[in-house]
Amino acid sequence: MAKKPGSNPKGEFAFFNVTYEDGSQRSNRRVPAELLGGLDGDEPARGFIMEQDRDIAEKSGRPPLQIKSLERVGAKKK
Repeated sequence: MAKKPGSNPKGEFAFFNVTYEDGSQRSNRRVPAELLGGLDGDEPARGFIMEQDRDIAEKSGRPPLQIKSLERVGAKKK
């Protein structure tokens, strides 16, 4: 059954595009918004995504990829 429009809370997650050292990219990786902000800005997102990647790598039997860059989805370019 479909949800009513607007039933998902907004601002609960921030989304990031992740580029890895091997040139591959993953889009719209979700990070809880409560981890972000403050003096560290978006840096806590890197640790959260690295932890997710470790869990995925452990389950798949492959080594985790090194993150080259993170870019918040919808953020303006500097």
